[in-house]
Amino acid sequence: MRKQALIVKFGQIGDVIMAIPGVRSLYDEGFEITWICGKAARPLLDCYSWINVIPVDDKAILRGSLLERMRAVAAFWRKVLGTNYDLCATLYYDRRFHLMTAPIRARRKVSLSAGARATVLLPGRHHTDEYQRVLLDRADGYQPRSATPVKPDKLPASPPISKIAARRIILFPGGTSNVVGEQVLRRWPVASYVTVARLLLERGTEVILMGGPEDAWVRPHFEGVKVSDCIGTLALPEVISACNTCDAVITHDTGPLHLAGLSNACLVGIFGPTDPSTRVPRRPGAIGIWGGQDFACRPCYDGRDFAPCQFNGCMHQVTPELVLRELDRLLHARSLGVAVPWHVVLPEPVHANEPVRLKLSGKSNTV
Repeated sequence: MRKQALIVKFGQIGDVIMAIPGVRSLYDEGFEITWICGKAARPLLDCYSWINVIPVDDKAILRGSLLERMRAVAAFWRKVLGTNYDLCATLYYDRRFHLMTAPIRARRKVSLSAGARATVLLPGRHHTDEYQRVLLDRADGYQPRSATPVKPDKLPASPPISKIAARRIILFPGGTSNVVGEQVLRRWPVASYVTVARLLLERGTEVILMGGPEDAWVRPHFEGVKVSDCIGTLALPEVISACNTCDAVITHDTGPLHLAGLSNACLVGIFGPTDPSTRVPRRPGAIGIWGGQDFACRPCYDGRDFAPCQFNGCMHQVTPELVLRELDRLLHARSLGVAVPWHVVLPEPVHANEPVRLKLSGKSNTV
């Protein structure tokens, strides 16, 4: 008889994907997996045959009125309090989640906590490996290899997107939104995406825009640019399938970065306020470009908040030309059958006597 593990991780999509390898390790050790998730993550988790999904109203729990929160938590308790678990893992630092799972009966209960090394995601380490260490109660010792992404085993067929060129590239210029709010400092400037799209089209490359319904705001920026617009048309599993039909994906640090990490496409991730070494999918053909070289303020994300930055200069330091250079290197290696290990690319540093030129709101600014 398999042991019972309850995983509490509502969303965000990137964090959910980075937690899956550790949860898979539990399954391989004989646990039956029940995962409590929010509305956004459910379609993805439903694609893993070995995960039993219990959805909750995460929006009501996190942002609802007092009555709405009470009702949503009560509905959550009704689904889980009748079972004795061997493990209850609450993959949050937020004490609200700790209180939610307090009544659950389990032989071992674990929550993320900054107060103990065993339950903190150590800075500079990939979150996939840290989730795995915490879930398995693994001693913090020598680990020569990182865990790789675990692909869904029930992925739907690829959506019917007709290929109109020999090479196809997907751009995700939106994102960084979730039930908690927006994290706009993660975004690469949409003007840079437009430049990349134009340069790729000049080469005869097909360019596809993707994102969720909330990313419709990017459309006006691409007026007159002959991209294929698939924003808001695909479910999460279909996004992965679509990525499998393309040569490469370009995006910044957002949920689609991790969805593309579950595909076979080459992946160029763009970072600034967050450390790519903690987030780039650890698989061949995936790289992170980390802007803000020589910036004393990088990274500024502390796991919850960003610095009150008005310039976002680290993201502006990543140029379209740099992105295309690294994309070309990945695609050339793939054409030769060479598997490029994941790695982080740094822009050329700005010398102390040179001004940093930023383009903000259509105006050039010199710092």
